[in-house]
Amino acid sequence: MQANRQFDPEFFDINPLFARPGEATAAPRYVLGADPMEPETAYQVIHDEIMLDGNARLNLATFVGTWMDDHAGRLYSEAFDKNIVDKDEYPQTAAIEEYCWRMIAGLWHAPEPMETIGTSTIGSSEACMLGGLALKRRWQQARRAAGKPTAQPNLVMSSAVQVCWEKFCNYWDVEARFVPISEEHRSLDGHDLANYVDENTIGVVAIMGVTYTGAYEPVAAISAALDEIQERTGVSVPIHVDAASGGMIAPFLQPELEWDFRLERVHSINTSAHKYGLVYPGLGWIVWRAKDLLPEDLVFQVSYLGGSMPTFALNFSRPGAQVLLQYYLFLRLGFEGYRAVQQSSQDVARYLARGIEKIGAFTLWNDGSDIPVFAWRLTPGHTRNWNLFHLSDRLRAHGWLVPAYSMPDDLSDMTVQRIVVRNGLSLDLAARLLTVIEQETEYLDRLEGPMPVEGQHPGFTH
Repeated sequence: MQANRQFDPEFFDINPLFARPGEATAAPRYVLGADPMEPETAYQVIHDEIMLDGNARLNLATFVGTWMDDHAGRLYSEAFDKNIVDKDEYPQTAAIEEYCWRMIAGLWHAPEPMETIGTSTIGSSEACMLGGLALKRRWQQARRAAGKPTAQPNLVMSSAVQVCWEKFCNYWDVEARFVPISEEHRSLDGHDLANYVDENTIGVVAIMGVTYTGAYEPVAAISAALDEIQERTGVSVPIHVDAASGGMIAPFLQPELEWDFRLERVHSINTSAHKYGLVYPGLGWIVWRAKDLLPEDLVFQVSYLGGSMPTFALNFSRPGAQVLLQYYLFLRLGFEGYRAVQQSSQDVARYLARGIEKIGAFTLWNDGSDIPVFAWRLTPGHTRNWNLFHLSDRLRAHGWLVPAYSMPDDLSDMTVQRIVVRNGLSLDLAARLLTVIEQETEYLDRLEGPMPVEGQHPGFTH
């Protein structure tokens, strides 16, 4: 009798969750199971497994947003079935997409926001690919018109560039020319640029918010250096600004900074809406300063579900819900709301930077005064018994994900730690984090011998 009770329908009403049929077996991982599973059981298996993930709110490694309000959650659930690329079936969602990128074009000082062109993307990586393709195609067209070869395009960028640009160059047969950063030149700042630029250069990438440290690259200085190169050689090279993070910070916190379409050499700009655009992943935007900077032969007219629509994208099916979330935030916050949110994040970042500097064991690389991101290193000579990887591990034991990693190329022997402050990290939580960093630094400083270094590896940097 007892063995058969689990098959009694009345038993399901009182049976504890973890005693249901199917709960007592390990779920299949690499092979599709032979039989169905109760929906409640399948849900609970996955719900329990993701408890093994870190707490997203305590993840200070990622730039990707981890919080939105309840109204956004409700709107998300009402729209997750919309395919933004299907403009014929979802014309209002398509119209809202246009509202958004034209608003962004205005934020970035496009000369005529209603006469430019832009699009949403699945994130900044896709946006960078599209921006790079436009640069390459325009360069090819100009070279062919001049009767010159098009076989050896190159793209110039900092050695601290985000990995998506390395992918672009690899996937689309473009030579990547990396200008190394150094203690003296901590970002691409125009120094020595003439040694990298030539008639085969399709463009220069400037970063508004370097992923390693959060610092802005001086776009105006890069533009001025390219002006000098053009005066001397006749070679005119455009700029694409990768503003994945800074594109939704600078307009609100540094409005006087000239980095955008106020500089005529800037042809296109991208940003990540799911970073400081404050939207759940994944959504990005790219805007060109004028329509003629996006070659028409890159835009496809596609017949789909009874209509014809233009599309310039790498993905043909992607969610439309995040576009609606972006418009919700534009309506909900407005300029002053965005400014207040971003200022709050920056205040927290600078509070943490000051506190970490006061500990005495660390030297700041930057202080969070650009985007709300900063990095630090161990002060030379402070200790031989531990390094920042050890501190990162100690913080992880408290639930905090604060990555340590090596800087690129000429600074590869330097290890830094970085904190990304996003909306949702309150000053109270930041104060608790600072206390943990102080305590763990004191613990490590009391060690009488060196910590083992075998098996150490960089944390997530991008």
